[in-house]
Amino acid sequence: MQVNDIDFNKIFKIIGTSEDDFIDIFFESNISNFLSNENKKLEKAISGVSGGAGLRLISEKKSYYAFTNNIDEKNLLEIGKNLNKIAKTNRTNNNFNKLNLNFKESKAKIDIPVLKEVLNVSMNEKIKKIDDAVKFSWGYDKRILQANVLYRDYKQDVIIVNSEGNIAKDSREIITFFVSVVASNGKKTEMGYEPVSAFMGFEFFDTVDPAEIARKACSRAITLLDAPFAPSGTMPVVLSSEAGGTMIHEAIGHGLEADIAGSGLSVYSDKIGKEVASKLVTVIDDSSLIGKRGSYRFDDEGTVSNKNILVENGVLKKYMSDRLSNIKYGYELTGNGRRESYEHQPIVRMSNTMIAKGKSMPEDIIKTVDKGLFVKKMGGGQVNTVTGDFVFEVMEGYILKNGAVCEAVSGATLMGNGPEILNNIDMIGNDMGYSVGTCGKDGQGAPVSDGQPTLRIPSIVVGGKN
Repeated sequence: MQVNDIDFNKIFKIIGTSEDDFIDIFFESNISNFLSNENKKLEKAISGVSGGAGLRLISEKKSYYAFTNNIDEKNLLEIGKNLNKIAKTNRTNNNFNKLNLNFKESKAKIDIPVLKEVLNVSMNEKIKKIDDAVKFSWGYDKRILQANVLYRDYKQDVIIVNSEGNIAKDSREIITFFVSVVASNGKKTEMGYEPVSAFMGFEFFDTVDPAEIARKACSRAITLLDAPFAPSGTMPVVLSSEAGGTMIHEAIGHGLEADIAGSGLSVYSDKIGKEVASKLVTVIDDSSLIGKRGSYRFDDEGTVSNKNILVENGVLKKYMSDRLSNIKYGYELTGNGRRESYEHQPIVRMSNTMIAKGKSMPEDIIKTVDKGLFVKKMGGGQVNTVTGDFVFEVMEGYILKNGAVCEAVSGATLMGNGPEILNNIDMIGNDMGYSVGTCGKDGQGAPVSDGQPTLRIPSIVVGGKN
């Protein structure tokens, strides 16, 4: 992706309408591979190449955006003229005359090494990883009726140039491996799945065994086949670190995104400096973690990656912010401006969001519960950011009895209110586990990871069929 010959000063002068305008151009080149095996048959093998540029003007706290797959300077100038015309219809003061900028390349805080680039790995090697998981799945138990294995990799190179004279460059390489199975005993059908993903090259498989991923998915499905339905009612719940941070992502994460909080649509709006959680709770969003799915050197606006402490010992310290929220509401830039591709405007997004470790031993937390629910793996969930109310599925749960993890149960859900639950957490473990996913917002998907230690919620509503 060559942009060295483009006169950015010329483009910015054409786009701008006023001295207080902010302008940026996002260039992207993306190479991806997708493979899927469904019921012992390789169904899809897709490779793709895409690329282009997105031009943005922020003028008088409004954002104007256009994109193209043609990054020729002449074409960018034409698009810039159109952006300018649209913005001028909403302005009375049109006097943009920026001085010539001397562009400087921004320096990243971190280096994310890639030891074996996916582009240098043959398709046969990738298919072999799928085959290992397929073979294990079908040999695990005769009650396994379906097994699907997905592999995806992509390499995304981005360059962001802005009207402050900054040029940021990032290269991102992410691998995803996913196994899902369906099991049935003739009376009951259950599904089990296990996703893994990371920002790294094919060395990913030095520590990820496809057969082990398949084993987890199969074990989950078979365990649920014989499991009675979960009890319902209000009870103590222990969330294992293995459960992943789905709850923290949904229950508080979206509410701490500055575009939502700044517009008054979050239960956490106007609460900076106030207690929003138990004193044991510290919430962090950290895009600088090496190897995590939600990591990057720069966000999609060119802001350097950061470790942002959002809630510290129960007190709300800051919101996650992007450039537009910084301009509209005055929130500090946190490096959370992300987009799905050059075809999308950047918006505030989480990266790697987690509850920080505590001091309790996980086994000691479990021992405190006489009767309750142990959540080993969370499923999907949803939250009302205005009220904080949420509902989460429990993919894998067990009865807690007399301080011990007992029989598995199926069909459990957790229901509650984010601020109330966060205030009620009374024990946090010294371990840490992560889950991975693609977070959807405003029609865009972004790779994320969510983390948490083992923790105890002394009272929460559990939905079940018993």
